Amino acid sequence: MIRTIGITKDQKLIKDFPLEDIHKNEFEWYWVDFNCPTDEEELLLDTFFHFHPLAIEDCLMRLQRPKLDFYDDFHFFVIQRVNEELTAEEVNIFVSNKFIVTFHKNVAPEIDRVQMMLEKQPKNWERGTIYLTYQVIDKIVDSYFPLVYKIEDHLNALEDELTYQSNLNAMKIVFEFRSDLLDLRRTILPMRDLLYRILNSYRFSLKKSERAYFGDIYDHLLKLSEMIESNRELTADMRDSYMAMSSSRMNGIMMTLTIVSTIFIPLTFIAGVYGMNFEYMPELHGRFSYFIVLGIMIFIALFMLAVFKLKGWFSLFKP
Repeated sequence: MIRTIGITKDQKLIKDFPLEDIHKNEFEWYWVDFNCPTDEEELLLDTFFHFHPLAIEDCLMRLQRPKLDFYDDFHFFVIQRVNEELTAEEVNIFVSNKFIVTFHKNVAPEIDRVQMMLEKQPKNWERGTIYLTYQVIDKIVDSYFPLVYKIEDHLNALEDELTYQSNLNAMKIVFEFRSDLLDLRRTILPMRDLLYRILNSYRFSLKKSERAYFGDIYDHLLKLSEMIESNRELTADMRDSYMAMSSSRMNGIMMTLTIVSTIFIPLTFIAGVYGMNFEYMPELHGRFSYFIVLGIMIFIALFMLAVFKLKGWFSLFKP
Protein backbone atom coordinates (compact mmCIF):
# COMPACT_ATOMS: atom_id res chain seq x y z
CA MET A 1 0.00 0.00 0.00
CA ILE A 2 1.23 3.48 -0.88
CA ARG A 3 0.24 6.46 1.25
CA THR A 4 0.87 10.05 0.22
CA ILE A 5 0.90 13.38 2.02
CA GLY A 6 1.78 16.71 0.41
CA ILE A 7 2.24 20.22 1.78
CA THR A 8 1.44 22.91 -0.78
CA LYS A 9 3.24 26.22 -1.00
CA ASP A 10 0.28 27.95 0.64
CA GLN A 11 0.65 25.56 3.59
CA LYS A 12 -2.24 23.21 2.93
CA LEU A 13 -2.13 19.48 3.51
CA ILE A 14 -3.30 17.12 0.77
CA LYS A 15 -3.57 13.45 1.65
CA ASP A 16 -3.85 10.20 -0.32
CA PHE A 17 -3.40 11.71 -3.77
CA PRO A 18 -2.21 9.57 -6.74
CA LEU A 19 1.51 9.53 -7.38
CA GLU A 20 0.91 11.04 -10.80
CA ASP A 21 -0.33 14.23 -9.10
CA ILE A 22 3.03 14.88 -7.47
CA HIS A 23 4.22 16.80 -10.50
CA LYS A 24 0.83 18.43 -11.16
CA ASN A 25 0.51 20.09 -7.75
CA GLU A 26 3.01 22.66 -6.61
CA PHE A 27 4.08 21.03 -3.37
CA GLU A 28 6.49 22.62 -0.95
CA TRP A 29 7.40 19.04 -0.12
CA TYR A 30 5.68 15.66 -0.09
CA TRP A 31 5.86 12.33 1.73
CA VAL A 32 5.30 8.94 0.08
CA ASP A 33 5.13 5.91 2.35
CA PHE A 34 5.52 2.38 0.92
CA ASN A 35 3.73 0.38 3.61
CA CYS A 36 4.14 -3.40 3.05
CA PRO A 37 4.39 -2.80 -0.73
CA THR A 38 3.51 -5.32 -3.39
CA ASP A 39 5.99 -6.39 -6.07
CA GLU A 40 4.42 -3.94 -8.52
CA GLU A 41 4.68 -1.09 -6.01
CA GLU A 42 8.33 -1.89 -5.33
CA LEU A 43 9.10 -1.30 -9.01
CA LEU A 44 8.00 2.34 -8.59
CA LEU A 45 11.22 3.07 -6.71
CA ASP A 46 12.94 2.74 -10.07
CA THR A 47 10.30 3.50 -12.70
CA PHE A 48 8.72 6.52 -11.00
CA PHE A 49 11.26 7.95 -8.53
CA HIS A 50 14.39 6.83 -10.40
CA PHE A 51 16.38 6.24 -7.22
CA HIS A 52 19.91 4.92 -7.42
CA PRO A 53 20.05 1.14 -8.12
CA LEU A 54 22.25 0.52 -5.06
CA ALA A 55 19.73 2.23 -2.76
CA ILE A 56 16.89 0.22 -4.30
CA GLU A 57 18.90 -2.95 -3.86
CA ASP A 58 19.36 -2.15 -0.16
CA CYS A 59 15.57 -1.75 0.16
CA LEU A 60 14.74 -5.05 -1.49
CA MET A 61 17.45 -7.28 -0.05
CA ARG A 62 17.54 -8.82 3.40
CA LEU A 63 18.10 -6.84 6.59
CA GLN A 64 20.87 -4.27 6.20
CA ARG A 65 22.99 -2.65 8.89
CA PRO A 66 21.79 0.87 9.83
CA LYS A 67 23.63 3.34 7.64
CA LEU A 68 23.53 6.63 5.76
CA ASP A 69 24.46 6.91 2.08
CA PHE A 70 24.81 10.12 0.12
CA TYR A 71 23.65 10.49 -3.47
CA ASP A 72 23.52 13.48 -5.78
CA ASP A 73 19.92 14.51 -5.20
CA PHE A 74 18.92 12.69 -2.00
CA HIS A 75 20.20 11.02 1.16
CA PHE A 76 19.40 7.39 1.93
CA PHE A 77 18.91 6.03 5.45
CA VAL A 78 18.65 2.44 6.58
CA ILE A 79 16.95 2.32 9.98
CA GLN A 80 16.03 -0.68 12.12
CA ARG A 81 12.96 -0.97 14.30
CA VAL A 82 12.38 -3.88 16.71
CA ASN A 83 9.04 -5.68 17.03
CA GLU A 84 7.56 -7.32 20.13
CA GLU A 85 9.43 -10.56 19.37
CA LEU A 86 12.70 -8.55 19.41
CA THR A 87 13.19 -9.17 15.72
CA ALA A 88 14.80 -6.33 13.77
CA GLU A 89 12.82 -4.93 10.84
CA GLU A 90 14.20 -2.52 8.25
CA VAL A 91 12.82 0.93 7.51
CA ASN A 92 14.36 2.81 4.56
CA ILE A 93 14.17 6.57 4.13
CA PHE A 94 14.92 8.60 0.99
CA VAL A 95 15.07 12.28 1.85
CA SER A 96 15.80 15.58 0.13
CA ASN A 97 14.55 19.12 0.59
CA LYS A 98 11.57 18.38 -1.68
CA PHE A 99 10.47 14.92 -0.60
CA ILE A 100 10.70 12.09 1.89
CA VAL A 101 10.01 8.52 0.81
CA THR A 102 9.75 5.79 3.44
CA PHE A 103 9.87 2.11 2.49
CA HIS A 104 9.19 -0.77 4.89
CA LYS A 105 8.10 -4.34 4.18
CA ASN A 106 6.57 -4.78 7.64
CA VAL A 107 3.99 -2.78 9.51
CA ALA A 108 5.63 0.15 11.31
CA PRO A 109 3.38 1.81 13.94
CA GLU A 110 5.98 4.56 14.37
CA ILE A 111 5.31 5.74 10.81
CA ASP A 112 1.58 5.88 11.54
CA ARG A 113 2.18 7.99 14.66
CA VAL A 114 4.32 10.47 12.73
CA GLN A 115 1.64 10.81 10.05
CA MET A 116 -1.01 11.45 12.71
CA MET A 117 1.24 14.05 14.33
CA LEU A 118 1.76 15.74 10.99
CA GLU A 119 -1.97 15.94 10.32
CA LYS A 120 -2.81 17.31 13.78
CA GLN A 121 0.05 19.83 14.09
CA PRO A 122 0.19 22.18 11.08
CA LYS A 123 2.96 24.16 12.75
CA ASN A 124 5.37 21.33 11.82
CA TRP A 125 4.65 21.59 8.08
CA GLU A 126 7.05 24.45 7.54
CA ARG A 127 9.89 22.56 9.25
CA GLY A 128 10.30 20.38 6.18
CA THR A 129 11.58 16.93 5.40
CA ILE A 130 14.61 16.90 7.71
CA TYR A 131 12.38 17.47 10.73
CA LEU A 132 10.07 14.71 9.50
CA THR A 133 13.07 12.40 9.17
CA TYR A 134 13.97 13.24 12.75
CA GLN A 135 10.43 12.39 13.88
CA VAL A 136 10.53 8.98 12.19
CA ILE A 137 13.92 8.05 13.65
CA ASP A 138 12.96 9.44 17.07
CA LYS A 139 9.76 7.39 17.25
CA ILE A 140 11.65 4.25 16.25
CA VAL A 141 14.33 4.84 18.89
CA ASP A 142 11.69 5.59 21.54
CA SER A 143 10.09 2.22 20.80
CA TYR A 144 13.29 0.51 22.05
CA PHE A 145 12.82 1.76 25.61
CA PRO A 146 9.76 -0.35 26.60
CA LEU A 147 11.53 -3.48 25.37
CA VAL A 148 14.66 -2.77 27.40
CA TYR A 149 12.66 -1.73 30.48
CA LYS A 150 10.64 -4.94 30.29
CA ILE A 151 13.78 -7.09 30.30
CA GLU A 152 15.28 -5.00 33.11
CA ASP A 153 12.18 -5.43 35.29
CA HIS A 154 12.17 -9.19 34.74
CA LEU A 155 15.87 -9.43 35.62
CA ASN A 156 15.44 -7.41 38.82
CA ALA A 157 12.53 -9.62 39.89
CA LEU A 158 14.50 -12.75 39.04
CA GLU A 159 17.52 -11.50 40.98
CA ASP A 160 15.37 -11.15 44.11
CA GLU A 161 14.16 -14.73 43.74
CA LEU A 162 17.58 -16.22 43.00
CA THR A 163 18.50 -18.03 46.23
CA TYR A 164 20.64 -20.93 47.33
CA GLN A 165 17.82 -23.35 46.55
CA SER A 166 17.28 -22.05 42.97
CA ASN A 167 17.28 -24.63 40.22
CA LEU A 168 18.44 -24.73 36.62
CA ASN A 169 15.17 -23.22 35.39
CA ALA A 170 16.23 -19.82 36.74
CA MET A 171 19.46 -19.98 34.78
CA LYS A 172 17.61 -20.91 31.61
CA ILE A 173 15.53 -17.74 32.00
CA VAL A 174 18.65 -15.66 32.63
CA PHE A 175 20.29 -16.96 29.46
CA GLU A 176 17.12 -16.28 27.47
CA PHE A 177 17.16 -12.66 28.64
CA ARG A 178 20.86 -12.45 27.87
CA SER A 179 20.10 -13.60 24.32
CA ASP A 180 17.34 -10.98 24.04
CA LEU A 181 19.75 -8.28 25.16
CA LEU A 182 22.22 -9.43 22.54
CA ASP A 183 19.54 -9.10 19.86
CA LEU A 184 18.76 -5.55 20.99
CA ARG A 185 22.45 -4.73 21.16
CA ARG A 186 22.88 -5.73 17.50
CA THR A 187 20.34 -3.06 16.58
CA ILE A 188 20.99 -0.27 19.07
CA LEU A 189 24.78 0.01 18.72
CA PRO A 190 24.71 0.39 14.91
CA MET A 191 21.89 2.93 15.31
CA ARG A 192 24.07 4.84 17.76
CA ASP A 193 26.93 4.84 15.25
CA LEU A 194 24.53 6.06 12.56
CA LEU A 195 23.40 9.03 14.66
CA TYR A 196 27.02 9.86 15.43
CA ARG A 197 27.71 9.94 11.69
CA ILE A 198 24.67 12.13 11.06
CA LEU A 199 25.85 14.65 13.65
CA ASN A 200 29.42 14.72 12.39
CA SER A 201 28.99 14.45 8.62
CA TYR A 202 29.67 17.61 6.63
CA ARG A 203 27.64 16.24 3.70
CA PHE A 204 24.46 15.96 5.76
CA SER A 205 24.15 19.62 6.58
CA LEU A 206 21.99 20.38 9.61
CA LYS A 207 20.84 23.67 11.01
CA LYS A 208 21.63 24.39 14.62
CA SER A 209 18.05 23.63 15.71
CA GLU A 210 17.98 20.41 13.67
CA ARG A 211 21.30 19.31 15.14
CA ALA A 212 19.80 19.64 18.61
CA TYR A 213 16.97 17.28 17.67
CA PHE A 214 19.28 14.60 16.27
CA GLY A 215 21.59 15.10 19.24
CA ASP A 216 18.66 14.23 21.49
CA ILE A 217 18.19 10.93 19.63
CA TYR A 218 21.89 10.22 20.02
CA ASP A 219 21.61 10.81 23.78
CA HIS A 220 18.73 8.33 23.93
CA LEU A 221 20.78 5.74 22.10
CA LEU A 222 23.70 6.29 24.48
CA LYS A 223 21.35 5.69 27.41
CA LEU A 224 19.98 2.56 25.78
CA SER A 225 23.49 1.27 25.15
CA GLU A 226 24.40 1.81 28.79
CA MET A 227 21.21 0.08 29.95
CA ILE A 228 21.90 -2.93 27.76
CA GLU A 229 25.49 -3.23 28.96
CA SER A 230 24.34 -2.83 32.57
CA ASN A 231 21.73 -5.55 32.17
CA ARG A 232 24.22 -7.84 30.45
CA GLU A 233 26.56 -7.35 33.40
CA LEU A 234 23.64 -8.15 35.71
CA THR A 235 22.99 -11.43 33.90
CA ALA A 236 26.70 -12.24 34.13
CA ASP A 237 26.66 -11.51 37.89
CA MET A 238 23.57 -13.68 38.34
CA ARG A 239 25.22 -16.46 36.38
CA ASP A 240 28.40 -16.21 38.46
CA SER A 241 26.40 -16.10 41.70
CA TYR A 242 24.47 -19.19 40.72
CA MET A 243 27.64 -21.01 39.75
CA ALA A 244 29.24 -20.02 43.07
CA MET A 245 26.18 -21.25 45.01
CA SER A 246 26.13 -24.48 43.04
CA SER A 247 29.84 -24.97 43.66
CA SER A 248 29.37 -24.28 47.37
CA ARG A 249 26.50 -26.74 47.49
CA MET A 250 28.56 -29.37 45.69
CA ASN A 251 31.48 -28.78 48.08
CA GLY A 252 29.12 -29.32 51.00
CA ILE A 253 27.94 -32.61 49.52
CA MET A 254 31.51 -33.73 48.93
CA MET A 255 32.45 -32.71 52.47
CA THR A 256 29.57 -34.79 53.87
CA LEU A 257 30.66 -37.82 51.89
CA THR A 258 34.27 -37.28 52.95
CA ILE A 259 33.36 -37.05 56.65
CA VAL A 260 31.23 -40.18 56.45
CA SER A 261 33.99 -42.04 54.62
CA THR A 262 36.65 -40.81 57.06
CA ILE A 263 34.64 -41.96 60.06
CA PHE A 264 33.94 -45.40 58.64
CA ILE A 265 37.51 -46.10 57.49
CA PRO A 266 38.86 -46.90 61.01
CA LEU A 267 35.60 -48.63 61.94
CA THR A 268 35.83 -50.79 58.85
CA PHE A 269 39.46 -51.53 59.71
CA ILE A 270 38.54 -52.68 63.21
CA ALA A 271 35.59 -54.73 61.95
CA GLY A 272 37.81 -56.26 59.30
CA VAL A 273 40.51 -57.25 61.77
CA TYR A 274 38.03 -58.46 64.38
CA GLY A 275 36.12 -60.45 61.81
CA MET A 276 39.12 -62.52 60.67
CA ASN A 277 38.51 -66.15 61.57
CA PHE A 278 41.89 -67.19 62.98
CA GLU A 279 41.94 -69.90 65.58
CA TYR A 280 44.39 -68.23 67.93
CA MET A 281 42.76 -64.80 68.40
CA PRO A 282 42.38 -64.24 72.12
CA GLU A 283 39.56 -61.70 71.61
CA LEU A 284 37.35 -64.35 70.06
CA HIS A 285 36.93 -66.17 73.35
CA GLY A 286 36.48 -63.14 75.62
CA ARG A 287 33.07 -62.81 77.20
CA PHE A 288 32.84 -59.02 76.69
CA SER A 289 35.08 -58.67 73.62
CA TYR A 290 32.15 -57.82 71.29
CA PHE A 291 30.87 -55.01 73.49
CA ILE A 292 34.37 -53.67 74.07
CA VAL A 293 35.04 -53.47 70.33
CA LEU A 294 31.66 -51.78 69.70
CA GLY A 295 32.46 -49.26 72.42
CA ILE A 296 35.84 -48.52 70.86
CA MET A 297 34.22 -47.99 67.48
CA ILE A 298 31.57 -45.65 68.89
CA PHE A 299 34.25 -43.73 70.80
CA ILE A 300 36.34 -43.32 67.64
CA ALA A 301 33.32 -42.04 65.65
CA LEU A 302 32.34 -39.54 68.34
CA PHE A 303 35.94 -38.43 68.80
CA MET A 304 36.34 -37.77 65.09
CA LEU A 305 33.01 -35.84 64.94
CA ALA A 306 34.22 -33.69 67.84
CA VAL A 307 37.51 -33.00 66.08
CA PHE A 308 35.68 -32.01 62.86
CA LYS A 309 33.40 -29.68 64.79
CA LEU A 310 36.36 -28.00 66.53
CA LYS A 311 37.94 -27.43 63.15
CA GLY A 312 34.73 -25.71 61.97
CA TRP A 313 34.07 -28.05 59.08
CA PHE A 314 30.34 -28.27 59.77
CA SER A 315 29.94 -24.50 59.23
CA LEU A 316 30.61 -25.14 55.54
CA PHE A 317 27.17 -26.74 55.24
CA LYS A 318 25.32 -23.54 56.11
CA PRO A 319 23.78 -21.71 53.08
